[in-house]
Amino acid sequence: MAEAAAPAPIEINDAYFCQHFKEVCADCSYDGREENDTFFGFDPIDREGLEAPASSQNKEGVYQCKKHGSPACNQCYGWKKQITRARAAAKKAGKKSS
Repeated sequence: MAEAAAPAPIEINDAYFCQHFKEVCADCSYDGREENDTFFGFDPIDREGLEAPASSQNKEGVYQCKKHGSPACNQCYGWKKQITRARAAAKKAGKKSS
């Protein structure tokens, strides 16, 4: 029996997530951290995955945050800032275990 293909990732304001709005998802076997890190100018590292806030598609099929109704909402979709925080936490956690 052939394996079912994983659903295509969704793009939300230049970052990629699975259909469950997770950057790393065990249900989908999806991990978009490397692609997102690279896009935002970072070298990929092992860090916690991001989760997109509640989002819906507008008439053009573009995802927008439900809270503000904007497809380019910096409050909800500030991915570079969120990735920077996740990277700092990963580095700090790595230093503690050394």
